[in-house]
Amino acid sequence: MAGMSPLFRRKPAQPEPSEHSENHLVTLIRKPGCHLCDDAQSVVEKVCAELGVPWEGKDITEDRRLHDQYWEQIPVVLVDGRQHTFWRVNEERLRKALTDQYK
Repeated sequence: MAGMSPLFRRKPAQPEPSEHSENHLVTLIRKPGCHLCDDAQSVVEKVCAELGVPWEGKDITEDRRLHDQYWEQIPVVLVDGRQHTFWRVNEERLRKALTDQYK
């Protein structure tokens, strides 16, 4: 289909980034072998992908300061460096934190 017009060669729909998505960073602090951490990462990945918000993962076994601060609360989610939640991540609450903060 080399002659197909660009109109018909659509790319899959991408989520529209929120107008302030570039201002946010979500950090998931976790440890290996933690099933709650895996669950939290699934929620963080989904919400951040939908909103176009970057996220990073940090391993408490590789950072003594994070270990000392959060070892009883793993997994911990930070939004813009501030603690948002720990143990279980609520998808709607995270989405709201990333979209309503600047309204």
